[in-house]
Amino acid sequence: MGREINFTNGKILTPLLKFMLPVFFAMLLQAMYGAVDLLIVGQFAESHDVSAVSTGSQMMMTITNLVTSFAMGTTILLAQRIGEGRGKEGGEVVGAGICLFGAIALAFTVLVPLLAGPLSRLMNAPEKAFEATVSYIRLCGFGSIFIIAYNLIGSIFRGIGDSKTPLITVLIACGLNIAGDLLLVAVFHMGTAGAAIATVAAQAFSVLISLLILRKRTLPFTFNRKDIRFRGGIIRLVTRLGLPIALQDLLVGISFLVLLAIVNDLGLTQSAGMGVAERVCGFIMLIPAAFMQAMAAFAAQNIGAGKYSRAKRALWYAVGVSAALAVVMFAVAFWHGDLLSGIFSKDAAVIAESAEYLKAYAIDCLLTCFLFCFIGFFNGLGMTRFVMIQGIIGAFLVRISVAFLMSREVPVSMFHIGLATPCSTVLQVCMCLICFFIVNHRYRKADALRNMQA
Repeated sequence: MGREINFTNGKILTPLLKFMLPVFFAMLLQAMYGAVDLLIVGQFAESHDVSAVSTGSQMMMTITNLVTSFAMGTTILLAQRIGEGRGKEGGEVVGAGICLFGAIALAFTVLVPLLAGPLSRLMNAPEKAFEATVSYIRLCGFGSIFIIAYNLIGSIFRGIGDSKTPLITVLIACGLNIAGDLLLVAVFHMGTAGAAIATVAAQAFSVLISLLILRKRTLPFTFNRKDIRFRGGIIRLVTRLGLPIALQDLLVGISFLVLLAIVNDLGLTQSAGMGVAERVCGFIMLIPAAFMQAMAAFAAQNIGAGKYSRAKRALWYAVGVSAALAVVMFAVAFWHGDLLSGIFSKDAAVIAESAEYLKAYAIDCLLTCFLFCFIGFFNGLGMTRFVMIQGIIGAFLVRISVAFLMSREVPVSMFHIGLATPCSTVLQVCMCLICFFIVNHRYRKADALRNMQA
């Protein structure tokens, strides 16, 4: 019996949560890749190693998010085909995706290591941490092929309604990453390089396990080697759906990199403090991010089946549950940020700077529970260009501008710099609400027309 979930019939909240929870735990474990690096480096290495891992992992996280977002095009197209009852065409979608992402993997594996130095300079990596930052980015860059392969496989599983299998593979790989970090950093004292090597090795093993599981699974579509070829029509569809999401996430990621570059210019303590805070924030944002992916798959299947009202009801269920959890995350991050930061650093000054930054991110928790659910909903509807536009406007018109202005304060406050993020989210939520009312009116008008014709 398969692990797929059919979103087009029966209850709404139960299957949505059954799909979301494995996505959440898989994302939690993925976040632990970088978090474990920072945790172990923070306990067994020096401050410049912490700064290097935080800066380098932020860069690699931007690349990973770019690939994950682009792979959403495969998830959406595959889910829509299944919702339309055309699951047999899935093999062609998967085969074309392998060709497309194979080419991307080759390019990234070559380019990221070559550009490690310029990227570190672009990030304003502190002088004492510069060489270590270059080393981390270069070594992780050689593992780009595994990052891309894993995300493509994960997009296939999510497209057929299976979020449990990616969880199992990440769970195994995360355990290996922890063991590798402890061995290379704590025992052999390899610092930043050891953390990077352990991460890449774990990702490679995760891909191997995923391929073995995928090969033995009974899929809702036929797939063979002949399907692995460039199909212009399918690649254009995947690109049309996935590229706007990827561009949006890339530019949003760049805005956070600019934010980090601004803070890096303030000093090593602030740089390490923001690196620790961003690692904590990565965990805080996992719940809304999991709902975003679940909503995309849910909405895509139901739009394919012509059930917009069901997708809309799922949106409000997702917002309600996510908002309740957001209140808890706000309380923890705002009043206990020092305890969360202390998990990743033993330096009191770094912990203090991180805790101040986290107070601003706590406010953002109360907003992203709405934003991420809307983004998933619009992605599922195929409205990925709007998702791109709202993300770019929020990131570049608000986040960077506010962060730059706050960095000019004397004395500089990490809390005030951090407020750049919730300020941008407010604008994005307003844009999503306006778009939702327009889309809802359009679908209601189409339903009324169909009823009149009937």
